[in-house]
Amino acid sequence: MRCEWDEAKEAANRAKHGVSFASVASFEWRTAREVEDARYDYGERRWRAIGMIDGRLHVLVYTSRIDVIRVISLRKANAREEKFYARD
Repeated sequence: MRCEWDEAKEAANRAKHGVSFASVASFEWRTAREVEDARYDYGERRWRAIGMIDGRLHVLVYTSRIDVIRVISLRKANAREEKFYARD
């Protein structure tokens, strides 16, 4: 699946979280846990996926478009998210 993002948003994300959106190329979708992010009306469906990148758990927020994943945020998972990922 092809990924895209806004370059200004990527730079802000890298400055805030120390993670480049380009890292999503290594995101392990097969073992990820995904939930719809319905906390707000974003004007589009958003998803939160918790999965591994290079042996470290990350949270990816994205929206799905025709044949494209639009990256909104990517950061290392916090302790609460690590527990959610580890649940059965």
